Amino acid sequence: MGRIVSREELANDCERARTMGLTVVFTNGCFDILHRGHVHYLARAKELGDVLVIGVNTDRSVRELKGPGRPIVPEEDRAAVLAALAAVDLVCLFDEPTPYELVQACQPDVIVKGAGYTRETIVGADIVEARGGKVVAVEALEGRSTRSIIERIRDEGRGRT
Repeated sequence: MGRIVSREELANDCERARTMGLTVVFTNGCFDILHRGHVHYLARAKELGDVLVIGVNTDRSVRELKGPGRPIVPEEDRAAVLAALAAVDLVCLFDEPTPYELVQACQPDVIVKGAGYTRETIVGADIVEARGGKVVAVEALEGRSTRSIIERIRDEGRGRT
């Protein structure tokens, strides 16, 4: 089971892992309603290294990105559920608009995002590449997204199943 850590703990744990010769993999997101697509994505990310770190947007940050109706699930719950996944080692909340500062603290060997991202749009790719690391886009599971789940719930609530 993974741990929820502060930014300082994250930096220390990642440095310790690297000195032990372990590969640190970083990804981030809102992870508002955890679903099969997330689990698939995180399992694929874990395959790229030894220690999987997840940066999770705070509630305030999610509202700025997704709008006033989000998040559905509070940050503490999102972090706890992610930390309970077998693939996940460390979870750290971040409040900034992007995870750039968190990537700087973590200094991962690999940074991962979904297939909709490119090297140019993955925040922190420059930090990872400057250390000789890899930037990876992982394919998504078709039809699995938080947005589609929320839309289906709203439609069913309106009698449009």
